[in-house]
Amino acid sequence: MSAVSLRKMLNKKELPSLLHNLIYQFNVAIDVELVDGTKLISIGEQTVENRYPIEVSGEIIGWVVGEEQATILANLLSFLAKQEAEKKVLAKELLERYQEIDLFDDISTQLTTSLDTRQIGQLVLQELSQLIESSAGMILLLSSDATAFEIIAEFGVFFDHSQPEPGKGIIGNVVQSNRAELVNDVQADPRLDGQKNVNAMICVPLRAKGRVLGAIAIGTSKTDSYKAEHLKLVSIFASQTAIAIDKAVLYEQSTQAAVQAKAQTQKLQQALHELQLAQTQLIQSEKMSSLGQLIAGVAHEINNPVNFIYGNLKYVAEYAQDLLHLLEKYQKFLPVAPPELESELDNIDLEFIMQDFPKLLDSMKLGTGRIVEIVQSLKNFSRHDEAEMKAVNIHDGIDGTLMILHHRVKADVHRPAIEIVKDYAKLPLIECYPGQLNQVFMNILANAIDALEEGMENSGVRSSPQITIRTRAIDQQCVVIRIADNGPGMKEEVIRRIYDPFFTTKDVGKGTGLGMAISYQIVVDKHGGMLKCRSQPGEGTEFWIQIPLNCALVDATKEQNCISASPTPTTESSPTPDADGFIRSTTPILKPTDLLIRHTQLIQRLSQHSPDVEGASPDQIYQMFQRHPISLKLYATLLSWFCCSNPT
Repeated sequence: MSAVSLRKMLNKKELPSLLHNLIYQFNVAIDVELVDGTKLISIGEQTVENRYPIEVSGEIIGWVVGEEQATILANLLSFLAKQEAEKKVLAKELLERYQEIDLFDDISTQLTTSLDTRQIGQLVLQELSQLIESSAGMILLLSSDATAFEIIAEFGVFFDHSQPEPGKGIIGNVVQSNRAELVNDVQADPRLDGQKNVNAMICVPLRAKGRVLGAIAIGTSKTDSYKAEHLKLVSIFASQTAIAIDKAVLYEQSTQAAVQAKAQTQKLQQALHELQLAQTQLIQSEKMSSLGQLIAGVAHEINNPVNFIYGNLKYVAEYAQDLLHLLEKYQKFLPVAPPELESELDNIDLEFIMQDFPKLLDSMKLGTGRIVEIVQSLKNFSRHDEAEMKAVNIHDGIDGTLMILHHRVKADVHRPAIEIVKDYAKLPLIECYPGQLNQVFMNILANAIDALEEGMENSGVRSSPQITIRTRAIDQQCVVIRIADNGPGMKEEVIRRIYDPFFTTKDVGKGTGLGMAISYQIVVDKHGGMLKCRSQPGEGTEFWIQIPLNCALVDATKEQNCISASPTPTTESSPTPDADGFIRSTTPILKPTDLLIRHTQLIQRLSQHSPDVEGASPDQIYQMFQRHPISLKLYATLLSWFCCSNPT
């Protein structure tokens, strides 16, 4: 059946009128018939039976009947029919191209969504096998050193036993020459090397960014099966496949690099963590050494004169009693004093002196006794002469710390007195480092007092501030000290960071952010204990300090575990609260970003005291820091983390 219908062509809008005008000019009778004799156009009465064919590509689709002039009309209709046939062929080609473009767009979309080289290869071969007749196909990738192929996808059987190698066989030669080839008689090709299961094949190299990644090859058992358009189609597939595979390879490399970077980051974090611990330990050691020497020195200097006074008050009281007794004897034997003496007795108010002098001596004795207790508390707190572990009563350390903080607990113009509630259980002696534990009590109690003062300043309500201290023993293995306040409390995100070195919520000059970090080391690392905290905004804060009864046994166990186990510590990054709502402390990790944030916070807080800090010179900034020595020391410590390979 012809691709062009003469009936449809003559039914076009302008063509019939054009033919009538043309025939009218010829002034002849014309009939236009189909091949079967069906008349489509009839003008005038025929006097002759001459028939002239209307042809398209050698095929007759109709006749023009008439005189000799009818040949012109037959040629015209043949030309129009030829154009119509060419339009149909062009439309068919355009449709095929559109379908190909749509197919490639669909495949390209699927390829770009996959980052797995094997999945990409399998998808490409699946589509190719549906478009081109093939019994086998494969996609190969070159190794990084270009000495071997890796088959990432295949179907059918290309090779019986061997595998293609770079530079050998048709596939190896195509990859080496970087030129696509169509081979319609594989068995006659001199490069034949194992490809005995196919008789015709197409092989196209996979090129991306100017380099050859591998090759794509399809084959069939039929000879002379492929044409140039098949080679072009495979080449288009190859270009899309190369781009997708290159992206997938880059993604895989980036993933491996990310894994390596993560491992390196973990090593750096571990190194930073070790440096951080060394830093805080050095600061702790310096702080405790300075504080211990200061307190021990002050206690020693006060102790001598106080003992002198306190020891002699006993004799002063005895002498006073003797003198007063003697005076009473004189008054008994001389009831009437001379006028001059009587006047002097009235001036000094002898009767009041005799009543008040014993009371004065008692108050002096009470005051000096209080000084002796304070000196003893200072000595107990500093424990300057007790660097080694020893058995102590933990309550003595708590009471000594409260004695030192007594001036902060008393009422002042801004707030009422802070009530200290003690709920002590009967505890055995604890083998520990008493001076260091006293430092923990000092840090937590001082923070509690700061929180209570801050809460009353911010709220403006003069409530009844209170600190509660409870102690108890657990299974004759450890003791627990719980220190709670009814202050403003903390958010959970703050609780999880309070053990990080240099983290503080206090204003510049009021805190270094090292107290709780050092407390963590003392309780957890030094004593093998546990430090927990629970708090809610508006509901106060409570710390749980758990210490083993014999820390020496804990140290021995830890040392044995270190010998038999891996030294790499594992820490829980985000522990969940326990049944009582306590959040257990974790190993404080100081990240580089935290250092930068702390640096920014220091400058911002310093600018609150000196608004012109942003435009100040280094000397002026140093002078500002001199007015806040704690900030200066902390700032110097921060800088040492950036500038020193082994900061001290």
